[in-house]
Amino acid sequence: MLKILDRQMTMNYLKGYFVCAVSLLGLFIVIDLFMNLDAFTEGKKDLVSIFKHIGLYYLYKTPQIYDRLNEAIVQMAAMFTIAWVQRDNELLPLLSAGVSTRRVVRPLLIASCAMMMLAVANQELILPKVDLYLLENRNDLKGEKESEVRGGWELSGTLVSGRVGFKNNQLVKDFFVVFPSIPGVSSVGFLQAGEAKYDEGNDGKQSGWLLKNTVPAEMKDWKVYEKLGLKYIAPGVYFLHTEQIDFDKLTRHKNWVYFVTTPQLLEEMRATDTNRLSGLAVRFHKRLTRPILGMLLTFMGLSIILQDQNRNVFISTGMSLCLTVIFFMADFASQHLGDHQVLPPALAAWLPVMIFGPISFVLFDMVHT
Repeated sequence: MLKILDRQMTMNYLKGYFVCAVSLLGLFIVIDLFMNLDAFTEGKKDLVSIFKHIGLYYLYKTPQIYDRLNEAIVQMAAMFTIAWVQRDNELLPLLSAGVSTRRVVRPLLIASCAMMMLAVANQELILPKVDLYLLENRNDLKGEKESEVRGGWELSGTLVSGRVGFKNNQLVKDFFVVFPSIPGVSSVGFLQAGEAKYDEGNDGKQSGWLLKNTVPAEMKDWKVYEKLGLKYIAPGVYFLHTEQIDFDKLTRHKNWVYFVTTPQLLEEMRATDTNRLSGLAVRFHKRLTRPILGMLLTFMGLSIILQDQNRNVFISTGMSLCLTVIFFMADFASQHLGDHQVLPPALAAWLPVMIFGPISFVLFDMVHT
């Protein structure tokens, strides 16, 4: 049953969370808007189209910004709530009445945990629906300009890549395919096309790429590669059926990993080559550690403020912010070491928990009750 204290602390926390979220998101959007104002106005002559473009862009951008700032927002909301209680001298009467400090902050910890789950929901439900192309090409909404092609692997071991792509018609220029070695075939299968258009395979058709102007125009033993999805149509024209590599995967940005669900990330780990596996594994484990790290950060922030109630609240807040900077630097460093295979992926993701977990609980235990 909720007590008056629980309701009051929870409502104060939610107010603080809302203020911190709106302030940080608004500040980020304003700075980003003025830094990229030329890109938003390029090729547009009226204010209505400019405002529509800006509104659409930041409608997709806001979940990404929130995802990056959530841990800091959760910690700041908890710190400001308890600091406001101290400032209004509401904590001392509670302690005098026999209410322990840990009992006072319990609603804040529960609310912080709920807000961390909100970040998980944002990651799993909202970010995968964001138009990543729009975020990375704010001045090319129609996809008429060239976009970089990164290539990818099919589960069969077929490498698919190209030079440049055009999103408006899902076309890739200088497309090439490298097939895996097959017993009985002396050379590695290689097919290059002047252009390849992706077909999503609606109405029961197979999804894949229509290759035109291929070199060679006719592969001598192309039937060997039929089981890998290759079909001969005419001289210089082939169709390549792909299950994994569509146009979006072929041209996706380097930050695509932040915009997929955890099950999709796990599937990518199973399908990817070993050179990229460590980076994906680190991010998979960090999905698991993220709520824990967010709560540890909140524990440490509250502990610093509550350890000395006679200390100036601004000094306590400054100390908490310094600890937050150290926390995120250590988290970034461990991720960097995992990405470059200096540390095993699981250890790189869980190392900040191992370091700051004991520290946070020791600090929280030092709080006077």
